[in-house]
Amino acid sequence: MHSDSTMIENKTKTRLEYGRFFLPGPTEVRPETLAAMAQPVIGHRSEEIQALIGSVQPELKHLFGTKRPVYISTSSATGMMEAAITNLSRKRALCLVCGAFSGRFHAIAEATGRQADRLAVEWGEANLPEDLRKLLAEDRHRYDLVTVVHSETSTGTLNPVREIAAVVAEFDDILLAVDTVSSMGGAPLWMDDWGLDYVLTGAQKALALPPGISLAAASERALARAGEIEHRGFYFDLLKFEKSLDRMMTPNTPAVSLMFALRHQLAHIVDEGLEARWRRHQQMADHTHLWLARLAAETGRRFEIIAPPGYRSPTVTAVRLPDPEEMGGPEVVNRLRERGYAIAAGYGKLKQETIRIGHMGDHTMEQLEDLLEELGKVLIT
Repeated sequence: MHSDSTMIENKTKTRLEYGRFFLPGPTEVRPETLAAMAQPVIGHRSEEIQALIGSVQPELKHLFGTKRPVYISTSSATGMMEAAITNLSRKRALCLVCGAFSGRFHAIAEATGRQADRLAVEWGEANLPEDLRKLLAEDRHRYDLVTVVHSETSTGTLNPVREIAAVVAEFDDILLAVDTVSSMGGAPLWMDDWGLDYVLTGAQKALALPPGISLAAASERALARAGEIEHRGFYFDLLKFEKSLDRMMTPNTPAVSLMFALRHQLAHIVDEGLEARWRRHQQMADHTHLWLARLAAETGRRFEIIAPPGYRSPTVTAVRLPDPEEMGGPEVVNRLRERGYAIAAGYGKLKQETIRIGHMGDHTMEQLEDLLEELGKVLIT
């Protein structure tokens, strides 16, 4: 029999060292950020929590590109997606779908008894503003909410949210809700300047925080719409979030320790500079794309980036493998993990034929190069 110490040692060997965790979420968290959580818990209705929430509001507003308050929810981002559906549509929502996570808005609408339609493209393609304009012009009174995902994590596609927002603005009664789960902090986004009514994100991707909290901001128009809807739900009632922030509190018990990490990580992002952070993410994406092109040229095999040029996320790259029957996504992931690195297989129906590289958060170009070197050894065996 193995002793307890031997079992612990074997388990430890399966853990990844810092700088080797390239999932498209959750992403790697710096040890310093994890250490920030090791503080005594404070009361969630105390002056200390008010000071904590108040201290992060300026950085959160800058992150979102808004003057509006930013809500902090103890939930995954799916909760704040649900809030978009239950708070912002009194008639029918139109969900722009280009992959698994953009389709989640529509699934939430069905699960909560709301009316919704899909405007879908093939996985990997982008939702284009001209398609949206054509549909809305045909029946401008049918919809009162449009939902879109900025960075579709299942395919690595970056939707043209600014241009989509300009189309929505042509129709007075329609709001726009945007999922920025894998783009916030990694790709340019300005909520106020682009005219976005509701923006949500999660903590565990480009923001490089542990999972467990989500963030959202609502325009004045969005709050007015929420006030018109009687059955908004309880936990994700946006008016409760807004009212609680008047006192720098949350409507429900917050994950206080994660909020300590949030404060620490926001300071780190400020030190780097938000626009510098965006540039670093784009540089890592560009480097990954060039590496794949070189690998294809050297091997004579096709490693296809799923998202088309001009619509590629700076935070995640999804790659179609040349021979998924011989070595598919899960096998690539397993072989790479044996070398001490983590990436993800494809998501949903793309699981076998693709892999996904999450170049996001606090990863450096040097760390990315080390990953790609090992991944290349796996892919050419």
